[in-house]
Amino acid sequence: MTKTRTRFAPSPTGYMHIGNLRTALYEYLVAKKDGGDFILRIEDTDQQRYVDGAVDIIYDTLKMVGLNHDEGPDKPGDCGPYVQSERLPIYMEYAKKLVELGGAHYCFCDTDEIERQKEEANQEGKSYKFSDPCRFLTKQEVEEKLASGAPFTIRQTINPIGKTSFHDEVYGDIEVDNDTLDESVLIKSDGYPTYNFANVVDDHLMGITHVVRGNEYLSSTPKYNLIYQAYGWQIPTYIHCAPVMKDEQHKLSKRNGDASFQDLVKKGYLPEAILNYIALLGWSPETDQEIYTLEELTHAFSVERINRAPAIFDIEKLTWMNGMYLREMSVEAFNELAKPYYEGLNPEFDQMEISKILQPRVSILSEIPEMIDFFNAMPDYDIDLYVNKKMKTTLEIALKSLNLSKALISELNDWSQECIHDALMNLAKEQGMKNGQLLFPLRLALTGKKFTPGGAIEIAHILGKEKSIERINTGIEKLIAAGIQSA
Repeated sequence: MTKTRTRFAPSPTGYMHIGNLRTALYEYLVAKKDGGDFILRIEDTDQQRYVDGAVDIIYDTLKMVGLNHDEGPDKPGDCGPYVQSERLPIYMEYAKKLVELGGAHYCFCDTDEIERQKEEANQEGKSYKFSDPCRFLTKQEVEEKLASGAPFTIRQTINPIGKTSFHDEVYGDIEVDNDTLDESVLIKSDGYPTYNFANVVDDHLMGITHVVRGNEYLSSTPKYNLIYQAYGWQIPTYIHCAPVMKDEQHKLSKRNGDASFQDLVKKGYLPEAILNYIALLGWSPETDQEIYTLEELTHAFSVERINRAPAIFDIEKLTWMNGMYLREMSVEAFNELAKPYYEGLNPEFDQMEISKILQPRVSILSEIPEMIDFFNAMPDYDIDLYVNKKMKTTLEIALKSLNLSKALISELNDWSQECIHDALMNLAKEQGMKNGQLLFPLRLALTGKKFTPGGAIEIAHILGKEKSIERINTGIEKLIAAGIQSA
């Protein structure tokens, strides 16, 4: 049985698009499900779109999400080079061989001829398909033009009679009329191959058995197969995937400024959470399980459950999943991830204690600075916030609460969280107050915020006794200045 070999073949054109990363993941899962090899190939033949540093982004992204390749530019195997710009002589050799086999021909047409045909088709209201007069040149005429140094491209030769069919694992059997297929350029005038040719040659020479890519390539697949057939090569198994959409009408696109993998990481999403989420964008597991490790995905994944319908990228679902990942890790691990977001935090506050109150409540790491800004500087707040129907607090009850809390806290010698908790709970009971009536005004006085990570007891413990009393005093003064009297 032939060993499964897949390839991820990105172009180094910038950040990693979510759809590209999903393709890499599916390629990886297809290979590893069968104990096969996952190959990395850099397709850099479009030099005009090449971005410096983009290759490093590809390496870094795959490493961050754990998609470790078995062969690639940095892990040479027997099928290198793994960078297309280093394989140019190979493409020219195979293109000339394809000409000899009748599957391609030299084209000496300039842009004027191409534009003339486009204009003619436009005037007649027809769809444009280049009709290459050079395919009818004799062998002698071709050799004379080549000898004279005439610039040329090499185009695919397609017999317009008949049909070409293929099977796709997602979309089933597909058949097209050959006369609808245009004879695309395989080798450009600068000697570089087009994607349409290079990927066929590379996939064959690298022993690729399964090709996973976007369904926008379905229409080109018959032309690829004609090239395979001309050489007498084995056609790979095709797995075309529906696109990832930002909504029902628009695809996710780097060009439209949609979030890349790097953008999401920068916003505080975890690489493993992103990978888990995009696995479910177009693939349905057999169970209701949603949280998967990469190893679990490898066992659960099946091509049969890839969906034909486009998947819509839901940032809220990703945010929920990211929060699940954050809450599942140890507080020590969370604290390490949170440290960059604690930059500027007064060192007198215990970061580990802050992490303990943040971890159950944070969904994205980038939320942290706004959630903890009150530790450094008390924000100004409106005393109307003390009124809360759910907590059954009024301004008068708030003033009573703060006076009672201040008196109690001032007498505490043990500032452990447990001692603060017990003392305040006993106080509420003694005063016949509901816990919320005592603790909600206290939390607001300590933070200046209606919603905080952690309650009054946890926050008071982190702030310390002196700062807690100072902030309670400020709250009392605000209420008295407004003419409020204790209940």
